[in-house]
Amino acid sequence: MQDLVEAWHNLLAPYSTTGDIDGTGRAVLARWAEPHRRYHTLEHLRGVLVAVDELAPAVLHTATDVAAVRLAAWYHDAVYAGRSDDEEQSARLAETDLAALGLPTELVAEVARLVRLTVEHDPAPDDRNGAVLSDADLAALALPRADYLANGKAIRTEYAHVRESEFRAGRSRIIEALLATPALYRTPEGRQRWERAARENLAAELAALR
Repeated sequence: MQDLVEAWHNLLAPYSTTGDIDGTGRAVLARWAEPHRRYHTLEHLRGVLVAVDELAPAVLHTATDVAAVRLAAWYHDAVYAGRSDDEEQSARLAETDLAALGLPTELVAEVARLVRLTVEHDPAPDDRNGAVLSDADLAALALPRADYLANGKAIRTEYAHVRESEFRAGRSRIIEALLATPALYRTPEGRQRWERAARENLAAELAALR
């Protein structure tokens, strides 16, 4: 995890005026490494951060606050229990941690707003920060089929407490809603890189669920 510890420190150092940057970062990473997680793990965190970097041209020309997008990526699943309020709890954790580190109030508020946006992945047309974070979080939908299927099994394991019929119905509703959108990805780069493969993966999964 040393690469992530260093990435966290480099991201926070220009903004933090007090507190233990590295200690907070390790605490966040410990959450991502919780044993009950199967998909929402350190690898998912890495994947989202890599996707943000892949969208660097879009970030530089589209997002209004790159630091907020990256911090929101760190926190967007920091609290994960497979419950409906996971994103809200993650946003509150971000507010508490980042305020304690002395980050500007406006930056903390934007990070929390972006984390809450990952509930629906439906940023407003003029929400440039939200578009970049949403695209990065959904980039895994476009992975090669074998990796996509492995992720699906991992997600099912995280929801082992849900009956199979209920899981299939809920998962089907999510996929149907995604496929009904004009575009899964909100940045031009995201659409170019991932739209086609993501739709193919989602359509195949929906057919299997049915």
